[in-house]
Order: sequence, then C-alpha cells, then structure tokens
Amino acid sequence: MANSKKVLLTGGAGYIGSHTAVELIQQGFDVVVLDDFSRSEKRMVDGIERITGRKVVCYQGSCTDEKFLDTVFSKENFDSVIHFAAYKSVNESVQQPLLYYQNNVGSMTALLKAMEKFHVNEIIFSSSCTVYGEPDRIPVDESAPFKKAESPYGATKQMCERILEDCIQANQPLRSVSLRYFNPVGAHPSALIGELPIGTPSNLVPYVTQTAAGIRQKLTVFGNDYNTPDGSCMRDFIHVVDLAKAHVMALQKVVALENRNEVFNLGTGIGVTVLDLVKRFIKTTGIPLNYEVGPRRAGDVEKIYADPAKAANILGWRTQLSLEDSLLHAWQWEKQIRGIK
Repeated sequence: MANSKKVLLTGGAGYIGSHTAVELIQQGFDVVVLDDFSRSEKRMVDGIERITGRKVVCYQGSCTDEKFLDTVFSKENFDSVIHFAAYKSVNESVQQPLLYYQNNVGSMTALLKAMEKFHVNEIIFSSSCTVYGEPDRIPVDESAPFKKAESPYGATKQMCERILEDCIQANQPLRSVSLRYFNPVGAHPSALIGELPIGTPSNLVPYVTQTAAGIRQKLTVFGNDYNTPDGSCMRDFIHVVDLAKAHVMALQKVVALENRNEVFNLGTGIGVTVLDLVKRFIKTTGIPLNYEVGPRRAGDVEKIYADPAKAANILGWRTQLSLEDSLLHAWQWEKQIRGIK
C-alpha cells in the first residue's frame, strides 16, 4: 500500500519506536529515525531493516538539541512526527528529577520549535497512563482528570500534553494526538526486535525474562499489601505490536479528527496483577522463576487499567494479541539476544 507521508520517529530506535517503525514501513510510510542511542542500541535499527527488508535513514543526536533538529528538518521534508524520545523509568525519575524534566520536557519544546519553523503540523505523542496518577475509578477513560503525578516521569508526560494543548491554542495548523499507553510488553514475533534495557531493567517483563535467563538472581515483586486480589500492583499489559499499530491508525486519521488536540488510552481493558503475570509466565514458557515479595516501591500506583472504547470507536483500534503471546514473544526475544536455545 503506497503512502507518501514522510514520518520522523524521535527515539525511533527504542522499544516502542522500533516496533512502530516496522508497522509504518509495512504500511508504506517513509520512516526516518532520530535517536541519541543513550537508552537504545544500533542493533534495533538493524532489526527494523531485517524485518522490513528496507534501509532506514537514521540520524544520531539529541532531541533537546535545537541546532541538530534544524539540520535534520532542513534535510528531510517531513509530513508528521511521532515523538517517542523520553526517559521512562518511574524509579529513576524519583531519584533524578532534573534529568527527566530536562530531557522529556526539553525535547518536546525543542521539537515543537523545529516543527513550527519547518511547517510540520502533525504530531503523535507517546504519552502514558501515569498522567492519571492514582485514579478515582477504574477502568480509566480519557475524561478522568489529571491527578497529582506519582513520579517526576508522570509529571513530564502531563506537562508535555499541556504544552501541546497550549501550542495548538496558539498555532492554528498544528494537530496532535496523545496516546496514553498502559503497560507495553512483549516483542516482535520475529524475535529480531524487542525491549532492550540498558543496565538493570526498570520494567517488569524484561526483569522476568532476565531472571528466567539467569542474568538476574531473582525477581522482587514490590508490595503484597495493596487492595488487589493478591496484594500486588495491578496493571494493564498490552502487546507492543498492538501498541505500534495504534500509532499507524492515529497517523492515518490525525488530519480528519474533529478535535485538533486528541487523546486516546491504549490498553486491553483487563487488569492483571504483577504476581498473576509472573505465574502466567511460568505456565506459558515452562521456565521456573526465582521470585520473592519485597516492600512497596516509591512512585508506584496501586491499580490502573484502561477503558479503551474511545480508541475502538474513533480509530478503529483493538488489541489482538494476548498476555500469553506477549510473554512468549518476550521470552523468544530474550533467548535470541542471549544465544539461548
């Protein structure tokens, strides 16, 4: 299917960016990746090329660097931007708030300046369910108010959405879609791209797979005294390929959307506890897992899962892959990168 749109993916070599690049290329979009490779690796770009059979244009540099962005925008004639470039560890953001404000908010302001300068008017923003804080009711729909964010990471996502809102008020041609992800997990079924944490993983599933592979000694489940069926935190785990497909649909519809500043929750609508996920990993893969329950962790929300009806109604998007698919694909990816048979 031919598509003439040229799309810039900031943070395009990261976990969600790389999977989105694959889906966009397979739908005929012309994709350009920009990444500083501080939290990602070049092999992800190789993986995109191997899956799609297409060479990918890739620029290395920081999305907070205005001169660098001007250089890239002046060379390429972009129609749209998908903005993934952000640090994403809740725990790290609690320990290093300034790093998160500087990178996550700074990259958004620099990017919007470049977009305005070069007349690029479509942006899809990689947001997060952390914007809701500890919600009053679940499942959460898009009308839920922003509560005080539980972490600086969550606060940066709230701020970036506010910046988009303000810029749209000020700049008539600009159109944005903020996609509020719940918990992306899994890997591409080819096992050529997947989640590749630098150092100790801050996300649950890579920690699970690294423990299963013997890289980590044991997995700690943070807290067993929350108000959930088994006392562990409850989340909405969504396969990264389903998530990537939502970006394609958002990009295809951004021009036609009634609201120039639109938001969508991306989740399955099903709450799964951390302990349940661990047990389902063991059952799905047949791999034993050394885990223990530890104390609660700062910045963690007790329970949150999505009401994804709006994305279904307006974008026509629904999840297709199960949690078992996610866990199996994550384990296949882990085995591939570790050379485990």
